[in-house]
Amino acid sequence: MDETLRDAVLHRLALLDEAAEQGEAEALVPLARAEIHRLADGWRLLLTVHQPDEDSRCKVCPGWLRRRRWPCQVWNMAHQHLIGEGMTHRERRRPLRNPFTRSGIVDLPVEPPREAVSEMTTELPVLRGAPPGVHRAPVVSRPKHALPD
Repeated sequence: MDETLRDAVLHRLALLDEAAEQGEAEALVPLARAEIHRLADGWRLLLTVHQPDEDSRCKVCPGWLRRRRWPCQVWNMAHQHLIGEGMTHRERRRPLRNPFTRSGIVDLPVEPPREAVSEMTTELPVLRGAPPGVHRAPVVSRPKHALPD
């Protein structure tokens, strides 16, 4: 995965975590509504791609000789995170490990002293155009996991 893309996604997740932990309740409601819709749409798209075929095998999850049995890992993970009875984020003793780092250790942003902060916003910045250093290659062919027309 392109490092810039990876860093952008992880930065967005860190901003959302920070807003959820430190944001004012009144400011979080519009942000939460928008992000919940985006989250639900993303899960729906991912789960639509991972539907079983007539042999009860996932259409996109590769196996050794043939595709994996359904429900695949994506459906199992969706059930675990959306419905499962795992502990909530607030009940954990330690924060979740970042699966994208090699050591599992993530540098936490340095929080400015409270007296230096006169006003804090929980809104995420809207980026106009492509961030510097992002390469956007034209799509030549559709990926295997793309939805059918």
